[in-house]
Amino acid sequence: MSDAPLMPKATAVWLIDNTSLTFEQIADFCKLHPLEVKGIADGEVATGIKGHDPITSGQIGREELARAERDKNHMLKLQVSKVRLPPMKKVRGPRYTPLSRRQDRPNAILWLVRNHPELKDAQIMRLVGTTKSTLQAIRDRTHWNSASLSPMDPVTLGLCSQIDLDFEVGRAAKDRPAVEEDHGQTLMPAEYTTGRQSHEPSTEAEVFGSHGNKNKQDRDDIDVASVFGRSSN
Repeated sequence: MSDAPLMPKATAVWLIDNTSLTFEQIADFCKLHPLEVKGIADGEVATGIKGHDPITSGQIGREELARAERDKNHMLKLQVSKVRLPPMKKVRGPRYTPLSRRQDRPNAILWLVRNHPELKDAQIMRLVGTTKSTLQAIRDRTHWNSASLSPMDPVTLGLCSQIDLDFEVGRAAKDRPAVEEDHGQTLMPAEYTTGRQSHEPSTEAEVFGSHGNKNKQDRDDIDVASVFGRSSN
């Protein structure tokens, strides 16, 4: 078995005192060295340790123990627990800030407040490991050292990583309500405002102008007699 029982040495003490198992069997079950088990039996190791009953704790059955006592070559097998415990969730506590960096924390808070106003108070507190009162004092400019504060990037100061900062900024951007685009009147293109409208003439009057017809009539009234005069007989 790869898993050892609870309190291996205490279990070994109980098995030595209450069973006829060999040192090798006890060592294999408790994941101890055979010489260490022999030292426990001789009183040289684990002195003062009270024995722990593996049967009462449900780590081994009575039938399994009796079988191992009859067969010295049989190794005990740890009984599988029927109760399944849910996996423990890792609770993320407040970020630890080294002592050498704590004096720069207000500057980092001021930088976040100015450059990322979309961040919530809880997000800033997670990034730089500050408290609600300190954050509110910097927002309201009531901090005791407000006059000397200068905004500084928390990533540069080593208070948080760039990945954590981008993650919080992205989360804040998702929570922000979407801004509707303004589809109102827009400026017309320059080709419509500055370009000249081209119009192709379709009639003779448009080509020659209003004087074209008059000149044509004058040309029709001219004949040979009017040009050279009448000849005398």
